[in-house]
Amino acid sequence: MKEQILAVQRMQDYIETHLEQELTLSQLAEASLFSPWHAYRLFQAYTGLTPAEYIRKLRLTKSAQQLKHKGCRVIDAAFDLGFGSVDGYQRAFFREFGCNPGEYARNPGPIPLFIPYGVKFRELRKDVPDMENLQSVFIQVLQKPERKVIIKRGVRAEDYFTYCGEVGCDVWGVLKSMDSLCGEPVCLWLPKPFQKPNTSSYVQGVEVDAAFAGRIPDGFDVIDLPASEYLMFQGEPFREEDYCEAISAVQQAMDRYDPALIGYAWDDENPRIQMEPRGERGYVELRAVKRKG
Repeated sequence: MKEQILAVQRMQDYIETHLEQELTLSQLAEASLFSPWHAYRLFQAYTGLTPAEYIRKLRLTKSAQQLKHKGCRVIDAAFDLGFGSVDGYQRAFFREFGCNPGEYARNPGPIPLFIPYGVKFRELRKDVPDMENLQSVFIQVLQKPERKVIIKRGVRAEDYFTYCGEVGCDVWGVLKSMDSLCGEPVCLWLPKPFQKPNTSSYVQGVEVDAAFAGRIPDGFDVIDLPASEYLMFQGEPFREEDYCEAISAVQQAMDRYDPALIGYAWDDENPRIQMEPRGERGYVELRAVKRKG
């Protein structure tokens, strides 16, 4: 992997772990192992943002999460995340999310949270996975209730990377700002009956209660899913840089597995579900099943 990419990743990691402290270009340059001039240009080239813009977006997102989940005061959110004044914080929050922080704290709705995608993972996905050391895959039957899913449709996408190319990766930030039945957003492969003409089979969304009547973000759609059973396939925890191999291991195990062994058959009338690949829990994917006979 290019040393420049690793340098930018080191800066991203440094920002993440020192976000509540004062951050300077010289500190980031030291983390990158390049000069300040070169570190600045590398960061902007690979992330599309200057270091200051990146830090501001990440701080605003962290503050929004505090306002929603911790019930903290606006003044505390502002100063905890390094903003110099409440007025400046409120103006920045409004420019980023289109609402005032106090307003959001009282009535949190969908907003475009900033997701700090690591630049090295974009490069890693181009590599051919090494499948010599396959890991264990845990399998469990799960019950999914009747529910709605608020989704963003693509055009022709059949996987994550094509989907991001069509609709952008910012969709995940909006979904992360919404409450989900399973605690996090999901990615789905939709069977034909759930697809609209000229839209993708692969979508991202958030599962909500069947009686949900809240606001749907602009450009999103809603589908209704019945109660159903799923087999959850979960791999072992993995290093973040090994996520391609972790996904492949689980998907190969799923392809080889025969649900008839436990009295089920595959149910292709319900969407297949992909969870966010997170190294600390292992890669997780769910496929619908129905009881035989």
